[in-house]
Amino acid sequence: MNKTAILLGATGLTGRYLLEALIKDEDYSLIKVFSRRSTGVKSPKVEEHLIDLLELSKYESLFKADVIFCCIGTTKAKTPDSETYKKIDFGIPVTAARLAKKNNIPAFLVISALSANPNSRIFYNRVKGEMQHAILEQDIEETYIFQPSLIPYVSQKKLESLLIDLPELAVQKDIAALYDLLNKEKILRQKLIIKREEYLQTRLFLMMNDE
Repeated sequence: MNKTAILLGATGLTGRYLLEALIKDEDYSLIKVFSRRSTGVKSPKVEEHLIDLLELSKYESLFKADVIFCCIGTTKAKTPDSETYKKIDFGIPVTAARLAKKNNIPAFLVISALSANPNSRIFYNRVKGEMQHAILEQDIEETYIFQPSLIPYVSQKKLESLLIDLPELAVQKDIAALYDLLNKEKILRQKLIIKREEYLQTRLFLMMNDE
């Protein structure tokens, strides 16, 4: 098959491994990477667009594919300013989802967090919950939200020293799950994703109980 994927967050821990998996997958002939810096990956399949992701909406004409993988995320340590943090963790994924809807891209996969809740008193959890809500409201045909409990940060130097043990890292399971979803295998029986229908049912239940 000659499918095209868009990947956001390819320079992060999860995104790096997903990019490698997509390159190896014969179903994909083109992987569009939107990033603020180069991945350093050399492959005829990879088409890099080095941009300011906070201005993603300006690149609507380039934002065309069969599926979008959004692995965008920051941390409080990296981004202590709350306004900037929300522009990244909420703004980028939601803008990508809106572009997907506008350009009729049928599948959108995004990494969130297990504790995501739009009503949470914790800023991090609230932003993730608001992000999920805004993405699901786009009503994209296939929307999948991953909620890993923890994706530990590992520096490049540390990562290289751990290569021999890497398959044992918990994050590897999350990456494998994200990729296996494409093949509709056992991931569908795990609790890593929220389908749009399940989300709306939960939302309806909460609304009824608030009355």
